[in-house]
Amino acid sequence: MGKHKVSRRKFLGQASCAAIGTTTALNSMLNLDMMGALTAPTLKPLRRRSEDYKAMVCILLAGGNDSFNMVVPTSTEQYNTYQTSRSNLALPSGDLLPLNYTDGNGVNYGLHPAMPEVQQMFNDGKIAMLANVGTLVEPTTKAQVLSQSVPLPLGLLSHSDQAKHWQTSIPQSRNANGWGGRIADIVNSMNSNQNVSMNISLAGTNVFQLGANNTEYSVQNFGSGSVGIQVLDSEQLFEQVIGGGVESLLNQQYQDIFKQTYREKILSSQGQHTEFSQAIDGVNPFATMFSDNSLSQDLSMVAKTIAAHETLDMQRQTFFVTLGGWDHHDDVLDNQMAMLSMVSQAMNEFNSALEEIGMADCVTTFTVSDFARTLSSNGNGTDHAWGGNCLVMGGAVAGGSIYGQFPDLAIGSDVEVGGGGVIIPGLSTDEYFAELAMWFGVQDSDMEYLLPNLENFFNIGSGQPIGFMNL
Repeated sequence: MGKHKVSRRKFLGQASCAAIGTTTALNSMLNLDMMGALTAPTLKPLRRRSEDYKAMVCILLAGGNDSFNMVVPTSTEQYNTYQTSRSNLALPSGDLLPLNYTDGNGVNYGLHPAMPEVQQMFNDGKIAMLANVGTLVEPTTKAQVLSQSVPLPLGLLSHSDQAKHWQTSIPQSRNANGWGGRIADIVNSMNSNQNVSMNISLAGTNVFQLGANNTEYSVQNFGSGSVGIQVLDSEQLFEQVIGGGVESLLNQQYQDIFKQTYREKILSSQGQHTEFSQAIDGVNPFATMFSDNSLSQDLSMVAKTIAAHETLDMQRQTFFVTLGGWDHHDDVLDNQMAMLSMVSQAMNEFNSALEEIGMADCVTTFTVSDFARTLSSNGNGTDHAWGGNCLVMGGAVAGGSIYGQFPDLAIGSDVEVGGGGVIIPGLSTDEYFAELAMWFGVQDSDMEYLLPNLENFFNIGSGQPIGFMNL
């Protein structure tokens, strides 16, 4: 395997099609969705063309980031409340990295000591933070939760459900497609190249990038990213013979609609592979050095793809990256020290590479996670909770501020609903994602399709839901 370590989950995802042994087959078989391809509705394309390039990069911190230890109030009263609720998991106030920000109530904040790069970028206005974001069907109070008089997200506190709801932003149902896929349904017509998907995944098949008419193109974080059908690319005589047989099968026309659809998918994926890998091969090496960890290497491939956007004739792209291992029921302090350090370094390296190629203003990177963790300790870790804090980075971000109401961290507060510190979100995923979509070029008339619950939180057409993007 060399220096490229692949997790068991990633290996199984990418090796599912070992009979052909390629990401081309992976993209074809896992994304085939034959009936969907045959019956998907035809959406009205975006009516205006744009020559400007924009990309969104979603980083899923899978497992539930304990984000009330990522951002901590440092003013005396609020810190004391935090310290009481978190008990043995409270970070010493002297270890917190100060942020040059004071909220409207005069409260100051600090960052986890493992994140000096994010601290610097926040203080330089390159990163914003969103406080207490989570999945909501409609605005929700503690009284409504306790009386069960308000619809709540399905599978609240469940990893599988909540991670999926963050990707769909339709938490009242286990929806099959994601808002990244739906946004591609809306804006994909802006891309001159319709051969390569605008949705690039470094995490295999995902819900986020699956739409009615669009899905992800799955790549790896090394080499040219994409790997085609090996026998078609091989210089070995024996494999060339096999490749001739494969080409013969792919060149046939089939009466069976499923066989024909499958053939077309394989051919399309092989064409994407050829075009994508050639574009990546043409990117000059970065002066920025990326760390040798999975997140940094994933973001390095994202940066290469963005650098190749003109070769690929792309005006809009989304990227999906996952860093797992955040389910810290134990050893949360030690685990977060290592993992938040990785996030901080990787985001800083990615930003440096984008600045190097002059694309920082064109790319918005944002974090999501299943949920935050309970405020109270279970002994040495924390359990599943609800609302949490997120990071947003990019030249178009109104950085250096924390947006949304940072919650009262007292056990028993008006936003805490039991379970040892489960916090009701103050901002919905709909508000978060709507503002990203506005920056991306989605029109008000398409918001209902993109985010069906948005009007529960925001009057569409009345400006910005939150204000963290410079629109």
